Amino acid sequence: MKLLAPLSSSSSSSSSSSALKKPHRQLSQYLFSLLAFIVFVTILYSEDFLCIFRQQQQQQQLKLESADSDRVLSRPGEAEIVWDKKEVNIVEEKEEEKWKIPFAVGESEESCDIFSGRWVWDESRPLYEESDCSYIQSQLTCMEHGRPDKNFRNWRWQPHRCQLPKFNASLVLESLRGKRMMFVGDSLNRGQFQSMVCLVQSLIPPHAKSMQTFGSLIVFTAKEYNATIEFYWAPFLLESNTDNAIVHKFNERIVRKGSINKHGNHWKNTDILVFNTYLWWMTGYKMNISRKPFDDKIKDIIELSTDDAYRMAMKSMLRWVRRNMDPKKTRVFFTSMSPIHDKSIGWGGKAGGNCYNETKIIEDPNYWGSDRRSILKVSGDVLSKSKYPITFLNITQLSSYRKDAHTSIYKKQWNPLTPHQLANPISYADCVHWCLPGLQDTWNELLFAKLFYPSSASS
Repeated sequence: MKLLAPLSSSSSSSSSSSALKKPHRQLSQYLFSLLAFIVFVTILYSEDFLCIFRQQQQQQQLKLESADSDRVLSRPGEAEIVWDKKEVNIVEEKEEEKWKIPFAVGESEESCDIFSGRWVWDESRPLYEESDCSYIQSQLTCMEHGRPDKNFRNWRWQPHRCQLPKFNASLVLESLRGKRMMFVGDSLNRGQFQSMVCLVQSLIPPHAKSMQTFGSLIVFTAKEYNATIEFYWAPFLLESNTDNAIVHKFNERIVRKGSINKHGNHWKNTDILVFNTYLWWMTGYKMNISRKPFDDKIKDIIELSTDDAYRMAMKSMLRWVRRNMDPKKTRVFFTSMSPIHDKSIGWGGKAGGNCYNETKIIEDPNYWGSDRRSILKVSGDVLSKSKYPITFLNITQLSSYRKDAHTSIYKKQWNPLTPHQLANPISYADCVHWCLPGLQDTWNELLFAKLFYPSSASS
């Protein structure tokens, strides 16, 4: 029995080892099957897994780019600035507001040139009666001084490709509430100033309006609007020996170079400025220019061609405007030369005649007049280079057709007429200035259009 015990123990141990190997073998087969299944699935769906992985990478990259787009990096060494999207929107809105033209309530068509057109008869004109506007100076009240015909008041300017907006006196006054409009220049600009006053004054009760003169400055006040329409006498824009608004007739006219601030100090704080200068430069082909103040004992006067002297004055005006006017709040206009009809032969009339007794318009669209157009070219060249947006009111050509609209002999004469003049009215007919109401009301209709309805190209 003792000999059998070890054998029994060995047999038991062998049986136990065999029993343990069987589960291990089964586990290995299971793991092998699982691994084979995983490899099979991986190979089968490998493209799908790669696609999902790429999508996750792209989404992550987009998030990073989005974050970077809201961040503006400063120069090296400076702090990083992070922009909030609301702040970016506000900046964009402010950029849009920056380009809004002051006083504009609409736009005209870019293709519309309101200065190119024709005169058409209109029974609804004039826009006001001479007798209803007491602010017209006696040099322009033609009906009061015996003009027999009235047809010159019934012509309306019609642009070729569009309509002029109807003059709205209420809009003008409301837009001028708390503001100043000023006309600066010579007697022709004074006529346009008086026309503007006449166009709006009927809406204001008598007790709420006034006209006052302060030397070179004339001020029309609309009290209820806290608004003024003004005229400042400066025929050369620069300081000259003709700056006295009443006594200014000299045979030799002298302009001081670089002196625009002498007058410009009176133009500051205006909201709308309308310049003109032309007529007083037409004394010949040379101009006397002083390089020192007029009260200097030592005189330094040089001679320039009229075109060069005019260019000098225009550039001085532009510099003053650029330094003193804010294009975000104010508007500046320049009115081109007003034509003179002193040679009737130019429109097919008799030699030696002028505007006297002319009652019809010039219908020839090619009529160009006999004025010094080189001055017109100078003003156009200089204004085209202006850094401040100045609107050019090109009234020259449309006014050239209106030989019928001058004051002629129907105005106040400052000196008694001589027997020779009385016998020959052509000798003293004024073919420079214009009757009111009349042509200069059209100038203000054009000013109204450009002020409130500028073209989209001006934006």
